[in-house]
Amino acid sequence: MSSSEQRRRQLAREKFERQQKRREEARRRTKRITAIVAASVAVIAVVGVSAFVVAGKDDDKDAKSDTASSQSPAPEPSESESKAPLPPMKIDKKASYTMSLTTSQGDIGFSMEAAKTPQTVNSFKALADKGYFDGTKCHRLTTQGIFVLQCGDPKGDGTGGPGYTIPDENLDALGKAGGDGSVVYPPGTVAMANTGQPDSGGSQFFLVYKETKLPPTYTPFGTMDDASLKAVQKVGEAGVEGGAGDGAPKKAVTVEKATVEKS
Repeated sequence: MSSSEQRRRQLAREKFERQQKRREEARRRTKRITAIVAASVAVIAVVGVSAFVVAGKDDDKDAKSDTASSQSPAPEPSESESKAPLPPMKIDKKASYTMSLTTSQGDIGFSMEAAKTPQTVNSFKALADKGYFDGTKCHRLTTQGIFVLQCGDPKGDGTGGPGYTIPDENLDALGKAGGDGSVVYPPGTVAMANTGQPDSGGSQFFLVYKETKLPPTYTPFGTMDDASLKAVQKVGEAGVEGGAGDGAPKKAVTVEKATVEKS
């Protein structure tokens, strides 16, 4: 591989990680603004409507600055997220499970080994059982340097999550990192998105449709079957809206129904 190609892939990986952190920062700021609004409501009962008007203006100013400030990296998940408990463990840790997504671009399914990623599989089953993924969009496609379709965000903008974080699992599954700090995520791999910090996964995940090199810091927890991989590859081939290398897929992918069943 030429040095220019290696550099291009390295830049793509770095961009991917920066954007993950920016989305987390936006989510953290949204939650802080919500807390400020809640506090303002409490103030109304004591000091009257005028205090609420002032607080409302400040909140609006903070909200308008979110886009610019989200360019800063988020060092860690918000405190409120870390307090939310993981779903109770209800799966068979020795079993295999299949997650099936009925989408606007065809069916996408992947197998999951609970023995390797019990917390991740248990979380996905708990979320799917309550319809968490139904009606959500795969909000992000990358077509330069790294090749993934990212899904699992109920907000559809990269900032949504279940209110808790999942510990990293199975990080050595793809081998030891090379000199550039990355490993190969083969086509068909399904892995957890995160903020770039340890144990910061939530509900967002990405589907690898072409060999991709990334650091071994994203929990690989599933493998697509051939038909599902082809469906995702078609989305990748169609490209990103506006012709960019990273953004909303031109072929919009909506998850109409998600189920997780024991294989």
